Amino acid sequence: MKIEKLVLGPLETNCYIVSINNDAIVIDPADEIEKICLALKDYNLKGILVTHHHFDHVGALKDLEDRFNLKHNSEYIEGFNYNVIKNPGHTMDSISFYFEENKILFAGDFIFNGSIGRYDFLESSAVDMQKSLEMISSYPDDITIYPGHGPHTILGNEKRLFKYYF
Repeated sequence: MKIEKLVLGPLETNCYIVSINNDAIVIDPADEIEKICLALKDYNLKGILVTHHHFDHVGALKDLEDRFNLKHNSEYIEGFNYNVIKNPGHTMDSISFYFEENKILFAGDFIFNGSIGRYDFLESSAVDMQKSLEMISSYPDDITIYPGHGPHTILGNEKRLFKYYF
């Protein structure tokens, strides 16, 4: 599995092109549809995944769906083995995509390198964020987290910080 990160839009949101052989999926089509399409030029796009529906994560979503005749967040995309993990807190619709075989988690704005997503929006919940962090704490420490903004990190490193967030 190959992961290419595009940093797009005014909030520098991470958009990921995940490929296996000639097939690819896009995770969080943030903005700048032409840059996304250029990154996909050598791939057969099989699906689109969105971690949550804040504007900075879905700016190019409709264009991408229309160009490739796809809908986002299918439970199953042929050739890609992942689990959907509900982790409300930052938003009520926040989800992560866990590729267990590869020990990779695409977390959106749930967990960042050295911090977690904001939970002070109207559609956010500190209580739900705490529960989501407790839930993800049961996962293996060696999972690599690809967040919605900034550099990737390792779950074990982030777990040590969870107690300081509330």
